[in-house]
Amino acid sequence: MPAIVEKIIKSPYTKEPEKAQVALEGADHLYREIRIENTLTDENGRKVGLKQGTEIEVTLAAEPEDTTPRPDGEEMSTGPFQRR
Repeated sequence: MPAIVEKIIKSPYTKEPEKAQVALEGADHLYREIRIENTLTDENGRKVGLKQGTEIEVTLAAEPEDTTPRPDGEEMSTGPFQRR
């Protein structure tokens, strides 16, 4: 799901990490923004953070046993969500 980092929120407390506010494209208006810790790991194992304005891809994943079949019985073959 495409998204953009809207802003970086610094914590007023030194022991709490900063947050990245992410706007999810296509989400309902009231649920469009999420906040996550801005502490990520790159492919080399180094700690990194997102920058404001960065376009990102948000992926939701679930184990097959944690999903249910669609009521209409159709498979989802295209789009951002695919059942694995």
